[in-house]
Amino acid sequence: MNPDLPLLSRIDTPHDLRALRPGDLPRLADEARRFLIDTVATTGGHLAANLGCVELTLALHYVFDTPQDRLVWDVGHQSYLHKILTGRRARMGSLRQKDGLAGFPKREESVYDSFGVGHSSTSISAALGMALAAARAGDARRVVAVIGDGAMTAGQAFEALNHAGSLDTNLLVVLNDNDMSISPNVGGLSNYLARLLSGRTYATVREGSKKVLQGMPTVWELARRAEEHMKGMVIPGTLFEELGFNYIGPIDGHDIGALVKTLRNLRALRGPQLLHVVTRKGKGYAPAESNPCKFHGVGKFDPHTGQGTAAAAGAMTYTQVFSDWVCDMAEADERLVAITPAMREGSGLVSFSQRFPQRYYDVGIAEQHSVTLAAGMACEGLRPVVAIYSTFLQRAYDQLIHDVALQKLPVLFAIDRGGLVGNDGPTHSGNYDLSFLRCVPNLTLMTPADENECRRMLTTGMQLEGPAAVRYPRGSGPGATIEAGLQPLPVGRAAIVREGREIALLVFGSPLAAALGAAERLDATVINMRFVKPLDTACLRAAAARHRLLVSIEDNAVAGGAGSAVSEALLAENIYIPLILIGIPDRFIEHANRDQQLSECGLDAAGIYQRVQAEMPGAIATLRAVD
Repeated sequence: MNPDLPLLSRIDTPHDLRALRPGDLPRLADEARRFLIDTVATTGGHLAANLGCVELTLALHYVFDTPQDRLVWDVGHQSYLHKILTGRRARMGSLRQKDGLAGFPKREESVYDSFGVGHSSTSISAALGMALAAARAGDARRVVAVIGDGAMTAGQAFEALNHAGSLDTNLLVVLNDNDMSISPNVGGLSNYLARLLSGRTYATVREGSKKVLQGMPTVWELARRAEEHMKGMVIPGTLFEELGFNYIGPIDGHDIGALVKTLRNLRALRGPQLLHVVTRKGKGYAPAESNPCKFHGVGKFDPHTGQGTAAAAGAMTYTQVFSDWVCDMAEADERLVAITPAMREGSGLVSFSQRFPQRYYDVGIAEQHSVTLAAGMACEGLRPVVAIYSTFLQRAYDQLIHDVALQKLPVLFAIDRGGLVGNDGPTHSGNYDLSFLRCVPNLTLMTPADENECRRMLTTGMQLEGPAAVRYPRGSGPGATIEAGLQPLPVGRAAIVREGREIALLVFGSPLAAALGAAERLDATVINMRFVKPLDTACLRAAAARHRLLVSIEDNAVAGGAGSAVSEALLAENIYIPLILIGIPDRFIEHANRDQQLSECGLDAAGIYQRVQAEMPGAIATLRAVD
């Protein structure tokens, strides 16, 4: 037992938690916060949201019989205490590390992780599916979805609410509200009302009154409206009531006694229920409370001061390159507007939002809306730039095709986090964008190999009269000098960066530095392809004529990626030459740091060299046999 954590160190499963007295829970919450701070300080990860839902997590596992009862977390960046309480406390030092615990709930990791997540706004849909399955099986288990207020900005959450409210399924949705300005409503009165409205007496009277009054339509309607408006006077639940949920709250999410009592009442109720709790991001840790955005996702830091571990000064990140470019381009072109689906900081739009507030639009977690919004703006002569992570663009694929590309609208997609992203793992890796974008008509698709090329490609995309995408990786580039001004690149033109002999390495984007390292040992030509679409077919023809082996290299899925585009182009030209495709294999790459992931996929210099060395003799022998 850890003497500094006398209660927490006794808990290996939620069954141990339920053996505690209710009066022990506040002290356990304090211990859990200290443990979370110390753990995330050594591993990095999501901190502010986890600190904000300590009491809620404890109360849920205390009241519900998990894992028999299902607990579904939305996004999952507030599930660290859930992991700690469910047998993984000793492994928290491996969080988000190679071969360690995932940063999000993961079904393969624990029976308590009932649904794997990473993207937002899926919890209510998944929980409803589980509740319906339980009902069909005649199982009395309860199902709870925990969703943050930010995730409620996404359409899928409301689609699920709309469906669930039309059914008589036993489902509890817990809305963890840590951003809305409703704190004056939270206190003793609100807690009392929540317990009252979730209690058996109220529920019995409410259902009994329905049966009596439904035979008297006019009186029933009057009573229904009176109840609705009375509740609306003291609680902001009219919307959820209209969707068919029995709304309870708001309740103080840090009052664990009130949480336990209310959840016990709700566990006994039938039908769709919604509990609204109000929490504070970073609760109990002053640096995170004062700057929750900074501590949403953090690297390693000093838990005593909150200061990050000092890192050596390095090259500018691609996100910073975009941040500088979008401000410079906005100065030069007043038509430019910037749109982001709730990723202002991550996508590099902080400076733009401050300098050009009237031209900045954060639409919330609503990727589909962000793309169609941009299309509408482009119809009226504006030049929208959609700053979005690759993994989130997947959620707006139909809009990209139907609303933007089909209409040839000049929307520029600045796609951050392309390729492998490291510790967040497969839910956040942008491994598929080259594959799903290159097949879209009218779209120009660019992959910068360094920081300066990224800036020039963004300018190129801005000047085109149709849709364009610039896809760049997480983190910094090789440290290229960034030119002043706003100079475009010639569209569809590759560049030879090293002359070699029998082998030509055709590189798309960030793997260029690794390819150059391998090329020194292989004495290979290296071509920076730059454009996935349009592909430089003249360059391909010349490379095939001068070399005996071509190798395409990309930080994207091999299936359907840039290498596939090269193969298709060669076949269309009736050019038959051995071609090796190097990229991300056809499996999900688990969390590790980005360098480890690249090495695992053979996308570092050593991996590229070994792959070519292994396949080159057979490939060239095949070519000689054909000759």
